[in-house]
Amino acid sequence: MSNPSRPDGLVHFGRITGLFGIQGWVKIFSHARPREAIVEFSPWLVETRGEWREFKVEEGRTQGKGVVVKLAGVDDRNQASQLIGADIAVRFSQLPPLSKSEYYWAQLVGLEVVNLAGQHLGRVDHLLETGANDVLVVRNGKERWLPVTSNVIREVDLEAGRIRVEWDADF
Repeated sequence: MSNPSRPDGLVHFGRITGLFGIQGWVKIFSHARPREAIVEFSPWLVETRGEWREFKVEEGRTQGKGVVVKLAGVDDRNQASQLIGADIAVRFSQLPPLSKSEYYWAQLVGLEVVNLAGQHLGRVDHLLETGANDVLVVRNGKERWLPVTSNVIREVDLEAGRIRVEWDADF
């Protein structure tokens, strides 16, 4: 089963949020951890007007609490302004491989969540990073927040598109 969150084989990594200077640099909201790691993945696919366009990352750096990037072929403020609000993705094949028990968040979004009794709890809508541990946000009419711990997450089966959890359906 393909992951519904990535039907195109892309991992959404951030968004272009604004302009930086006059030479085509843009401000980035990055989902990467650490946030500046987004500049290490090149090329990017940037969605503009419903189409994904490939851009090589020429330079990038942290700037205050954010990240700024210079994309190849975007050489002035007018060109850069056309990209504001655009989603940034990379091909899943560009990401470094993980160990068998590790998963990228993008792999988990869209997976069905069932408890050990076989009750359907919903699908992973997104994940949150909290101070203590990450949280799966599962939706099925209502929203459940499940901590990503070995006590709760018992099995992740990417092939079947399912996560088995120790969680009461009434909670």
